[in-house]
Amino acid sequence: MSADVGPRVGVPQQGAGPAQEPDRRVHAAPRRRSWTDRTPFVLEREVYRGDPALAAARRRSAWTTPLLRRAVLGDALVAAVVSGVSLVTLRDIGVDLTPLAVAVLAAGCAGVWVGVLAALRGYEWRRVGDGPDEFSSILRAAVAVVAALGVAAFSLQLLMPRRMVLVVVPLVAVLTALHRHHLRGWLRRQRREGPAALRTLVVGDGASARDVVDDLRRAPDHGMHVVGVAVPLPHEWEVDEEGYPACLGAVAEVPQTVVDHDVDAVIVVGSHLSGPALRRLSWALEPTGADLVVAPGLVEVTGPSVHLRPAAGLSLLHVERPSSRTGRLLGKAALDRTLGTALLLAASPVLLAAALSVKLSSRGPAFFAQQRVGVDGALFTMYKLRTMVVGADRMVDQLAAQSDRDGLMFKMRSDPRVTPVGRWLRRFSLDELPQLWNVVRGDMSLVGPRPPLPREYVEYHDSVHLRLRVRPGLTGLWQVSGRADLSWEESMRLDLRYVDNWSLAMDAMILWKTARAVLRRSGAY
Repeated sequence: MSADVGPRVGVPQQGAGPAQEPDRRVHAAPRRRSWTDRTPFVLEREVYRGDPALAAARRRSAWTTPLLRRAVLGDALVAAVVSGVSLVTLRDIGVDLTPLAVAVLAAGCAGVWVGVLAALRGYEWRRVGDGPDEFSSILRAAVAVVAALGVAAFSLQLLMPRRMVLVVVPLVAVLTALHRHHLRGWLRRQRREGPAALRTLVVGDGASARDVVDDLRRAPDHGMHVVGVAVPLPHEWEVDEEGYPACLGAVAEVPQTVVDHDVDAVIVVGSHLSGPALRRLSWALEPTGADLVVAPGLVEVTGPSVHLRPAAGLSLLHVERPSSRTGRLLGKAALDRTLGTALLLAASPVLLAAALSVKLSSRGPAFFAQQRVGVDGALFTMYKLRTMVVGADRMVDQLAAQSDRDGLMFKMRSDPRVTPVGRWLRRFSLDELPQLWNVVRGDMSLVGPRPPLPREYVEYHDSVHLRLRVRPGLTGLWQVSGRADLSWEESMRLDLRYVDNWSLAMDAMILWKTARAVLRRSGAY
């Protein structure tokens, strides 16, 4: 096959369509090459100066180098300070170290901590700022250090101070995690502003490519900036809004397009490329330095629900059913009852004061009870502090046309039914506190999809019914992703994502983000 098998982008071809239609694709290099062409890219001296893989590494190092430098220096500083303070306090047990000895030992502890993290892949640029994988590396490093200290103390018959094992190492791990969390915020700002974003090409059929492009555009802080797409029929790709990525070529021209447009990552979606073709594409992309990412057809199913297991020479993706997580379900129930009871007791003074203010400020009861649909469609009574006038639920039909939400959920930013005290309670989400009683009773969970009203439930289509396979929650994934600012479709999509992928670690993350969202009052009205 010759090097010019692909058509030149931007040049009308015979039989490609009416001549009067404008070409929406972007002009690229003067020559196009198929990804079956084995000619090295570096031979195109007039277009490509130098090795594309080295150029890609140079672009990436512009932001990965300061990122990793910040990570290493911060981790070392945390370990040095904590261990130094601990060594100074050893005077309490008769060990008197000179300042120089303390400084040397603290520097050694910092070096050991950084070295263990590096050995456990804690400084790979893909992991730093990633969240779960990053924190997992920190936890494994702490366990490894504790185990090493134990083995050393036993083997050398040393008297190891207990505070070094029970206090210093856990404290270093926690402070390192906080440092990485702060660093993650810095990285996300860099991604949103552009310097740390990977230039991304989406490859696949038009419908699948458009879905992935829309998802990535909604979350710019994840670090993938779509510069264009490559589809089987480029003339059918339409740019429907300003700033939407153009088609940069056909699927057969992907490696050349990667080099032409300095692409860092290629995302393959849909079923147009699979099997041997996908494997050949991975070989063709190797000289370009671009990462190949395959988006599986398992939409929204990620994390602990998907496991890669080999069988008969094949790499098979096993999807775990939510109903099969018996151990985690028991852990979730125990966490709900224990933490729910503790939170209810701690919030009792605030709850009583809020209930009294509701009762004294407007006519009617302090609490509002409402029928909601729970797990597997079972009805239960949900409790809230009353924030509206009495009979507000009977006024929904009159105000339906003024709803600020699309879909089945009714919500108004300036709801005339809300009382002055109720508006203040909603601003800080204090009206939700009585639902802790529902959590203690087992009607609800701390984290889960919001329980719908019966009139909303009967309007659900089949896929939305699946959100009630788990117990409804006081807070959930869509509440910490925008609360009332999200559309109905996006809210349901996030609920279904939670049902497919929930874990105790995800619940802890959502509870943490809920506290931040409440304090910032984002999306609350």
